[in-house]
Amino acid sequence: MTVEIALRHHLGGFALDAAFRVEGRSVTALFGASGAGKTTIVNAIAGLFRPHNGRIVIDGEIVLDTAARRFVPAQLRRIGYVFQDARLFPHLTVEKNLRFGWRRTGGRAGTTYDELVDLLGLAPLLARRPAGLSGGEKSRVGLGRALLAAPRLLLLDEPLAALDATRKDEILPYLERLRDLARLPMIYVTHSIDEVSRLADGLIVLEAGRVAAQGSVFDLLSDPELGALVQAPGAVFAVRVVEHHANGLTKLAFDGGTLLVPRIERPPGTALRVRLRADDILLAREAPPSISANNVLAAEVISVRAGGSADADIALLCGNVKLVSRITRASLVRLGLAAGEPVFAIVKSVTVDPQLGLARGHAD
Repeated sequence: MTVEIALRHHLGGFALDAAFRVEGRSVTALFGASGAGKTTIVNAIAGLFRPHNGRIVIDGEIVLDTAARRFVPAQLRRIGYVFQDARLFPHLTVEKNLRFGWRRTGGRAGTTYDELVDLLGLAPLLARRPAGLSGGEKSRVGLGRALLAAPRLLLLDEPLAALDATRKDEILPYLERLRDLARLPMIYVTHSIDEVSRLADGLIVLEAGRVAAQGSVFDLLSDPELGALVQAPGAVFAVRVVEHHANGLTKLAFDGGTLLVPRIERPPGTALRVRLRADDILLAREAPPSISANNVLAAEVISVRAGGSADADIALLCGNVKLVSRITRASLVRLGLAAGEPVFAIVKSVTVDPQLGLARGHAD
């Protein structure tokens, strides 16, 4: 599956001029501040908005070409769309909301009705109406209805933006299941770097209507040059469970070494996703002889970025994994760090994504 987008549009003082390409059956995050153009882009992909100039090709089919005056209506594009507010039919039960999309496809969705109800945990909700659902439950039903319409592409426009932290934690595991099991290409609009870290494979960073960066989440989030755009730089990378210790810790292995984290109930060999925030990595010239932190990694400085603030972002290479540490400029001067020099990265906290739920903890 390939999606090609090239759009230009002017509205008042806002100018959209964005072009990018998405490939594969994975999750691509469209990330940026409010007003960057994220929703305008997904509305154009869905066929809900006509730009002044543009071309959109989905899986080889041209659905928009303003030069050729071609515009495929939204209902013919086979695109699922999950909005912030779910937009359920208030007079129908959850079951009837779900079957609305199912009937329109003649049951041709990539998964059966029963499988999807099980995937999203909707069985206890089927007899209820939207007014009796929580925000997280409405979001899950909205996801289910979109999937049962047999889409070839799924668009999610900040589906968690209206939810509080508790409701976000409720629905994120279902989004992770969807990512891992449905294998449906998704474009996920968000301004939350935590959601990007947990869900996305690819990342497109928008700034003032233009693409500021595009690439793998694993590469871009560890790039200090993007620190101002993503607001909270850090590294995301894959690890595997090695063993569980009797002291309540789990050992994880990656190309650059091992990490100890609070126990994760996953068997050895399980692949997980880890995030190390830049603010949670201290640096030392020498291996600390006595320290409470369990995680000290040997690394090499790739680059040093000292901006106009009191902080400096240090890009590191640990094995083949890129990390980033944010320290004060005073510490940078005191340590005298430069590219190519060895350092020790002292990890204060690790965020682990065990696929079906996020476990946060300090391994000090």
